[in-house]
Amino acid sequence: MTSPIPAPDDSDHDTPFVGPYSEGPPPEALEVHCSDLTRFGLEELARAVLITVVLAAATGIAVLRWPVSWVRKRRRFSVALAEGLVKGFEALGPTFVKLGQLMASSPGVFPPVLADACLRLLDGVPPVPAHKARRVVERDLGGRIEALFDSFDDVPLSAASVAQVHACVMRDGRDAVVKVQRPEIRRRMRVDLRVAFAGASLLERFFEFFRIANATVIVRELNDLTAHELNGAAEALRQQNFRNNVHVFGDNAGVMVPEIYWSHCGPRVICMERVRGTPVGRITTSELAGIDSELQLRRGVKVWLEAVVLHGPFHGDVHAGNLWALDDGRVGFLDFGIVGELPEEWRIVLREMFRASLFDGNYTEAARRIRMLGVTEGTTLGDKLIGLQLRKLFEPILGRGAARLDLSKLVASLVETGRRWGVATPEELVLFGKQLGYFERYSAALAPEWVLGRDLFLFKNILPEEVAAAVAARNIVLPD
Repeated sequence: MTSPIPAPDDSDHDTPFVGPYSEGPPPEALEVHCSDLTRFGLEELARAVLITVVLAAATGIAVLRWPVSWVRKRRRFSVALAEGLVKGFEALGPTFVKLGQLMASSPGVFPPVLADACLRLLDGVPPVPAHKARRVVERDLGGRIEALFDSFDDVPLSAASVAQVHACVMRDGRDAVVKVQRPEIRRRMRVDLRVAFAGASLLERFFEFFRIANATVIVRELNDLTAHELNGAAEALRQQNFRNNVHVFGDNAGVMVPEIYWSHCGPRVICMERVRGTPVGRITTSELAGIDSELQLRRGVKVWLEAVVLHGPFHGDVHAGNLWALDDGRVGFLDFGIVGELPEEWRIVLREMFRASLFDGNYTEAARRIRMLGVTEGTTLGDKLIGLQLRKLFEPILGRGAARLDLSKLVASLVETGRRWGVATPEELVLFGKQLGYFERYSAALAPEWVLGRDLFLFKNILPEEVAAAVAARNIVLPD
């Protein structure tokens, strides 16, 4: 029987609460542990049967209803089938919602009809009951909700596949939010991922499509992604580090990252400063008239690129719910469950690519840097020819309006370039291209004529000398 949570002494309302991470998370809390996907027991077998039944039922119902929807709306069979599959994902819970979100954010990898159907999974999922969320907070922090906060809103602001966010007010009056992991989420996702891995292995054995698609690799990546996302301490620290890097050059005042309140953080709980605004994917036409949406987008991309090229750790999931236009005019980066990090060598390569795209079109130095990494050992091409291939790959992407980027072509070009070089496509460039795909969508609505690869403002801190010289020569003034 679980003992009740003791209520801290509330005799002095001004006494700061001391939680388990008040001094920052201990080293052991930052360790990320991936589950063993090869284990398969009775629990996994029972879950596999349920998954099969749910997906078969969801797609079967969609097939039966398709003739009616075709008569009324001329809906294609493939669309109805994809929507049925997504309903099955929703019924199966967080792991399959996360899988659907991965499909929605990778339209160049999965069939477009399936990726489009999965888009609605990006908007959130039904929340867990408030009393369960409260229990997670109380057990992690070691006190009653009433003693930890002045107020705690039981209706969450948002709910996602792994966690949900509740508004609260700290005892000192600060507005905050608490990100709370779903109860039992670790065990549920561990079992689901083992079932998915067994299923992917079976499909690869009998169907070439799944072998080409590397189905087991996708599940392994999702397993790794989930392990990092479920570590609340590591996520909070990533957010704090990103926040610290935003203003290291003394600029970027138009961009913010919420402050972490470590006193109220625990293994499954992240407490942070509350922000108010609108996710970029939900900005309406009427709201666009009152803001400089292009400048906001440019400021956000500038900070993101500086993280990619200069700092290493960068936001690896800038979908529409994680990039906000704030009410005070700033841009806010939220949710650091997924963060990528480029090695220093690759940051230099990207910097040289941007230098070529922005100024002289000569990618030879970028090619030389790649050869130094040993990436092109499988090719006999010289630096100049490799540089021409890089120019062919990047200039159509960076040298045109960001709204006209084509992520599917980008990913295909990366894979084709790697094939020509006789090596696997560098993972860092694929992740880089995936995030560009998000900015493509935002630009289509917020800044359709903006040209990412020609904007000096974005590279003011990445290529300071070259940008300063170009600004002086052109007699222009860059934004703050």
